[in-house]
Amino acid sequence: MPSLDLDRLDRAILTTLQQNNLLPADRLAEKVGLSSSAVQRRIKRLRAAGVITADVSILDPKALGPSALFIVDVTMERESMALFEAFRRRMLAAPEVQQCYYVTGDSDFIVVIAATDLQEYEEIVGRLLFDDSNLKRFRTSVVLNRVKASLTVPLTGRDS
Repeated sequence: MPSLDLDRLDRAILTTLQQNNLLPADRLAEKVGLSSSAVQRRIKRLRAAGVITADVSILDPKALGPSALFIVDVTMERESMALFEAFRRRMLAAPEVQQCYYVTGDSDFIVVIAATDLQEYEEIVGRLLFDDSNLKRFRTSVVLNRVKASLTVPLTGRDS
């Protein structure tokens, strides 16, 4: 998808929406220095262009009971696009997988898995990883403290 040319006002709107996407259009317009209708037109254009892909609520895992986060380095046995694609599809289908990255370096994938505890994590990796005949090895790191978790895209310093 070709990138959309974003001006200073588009970036200001996007930055504000990343902080609070429930901000009423009139307050958003006030913050960025446009009319409400101009802000709404820009947001509609940004959605249509695929710049804004979703409006979501971010949940606090601690508020929902016990939770644990695991970062898993996955190394595949053979490098085959068909095998990598099968792994990718399995990760996409697993609700416990919060993030999955195809990476360079010693690992092929970095996978972030959320579970209630170690026992549930063991069940998840049993289902997602142990039966993969192309998996050479995986190494798990347990997150002790979530220092920062964000999907915010920094927009400062980008010229249009």
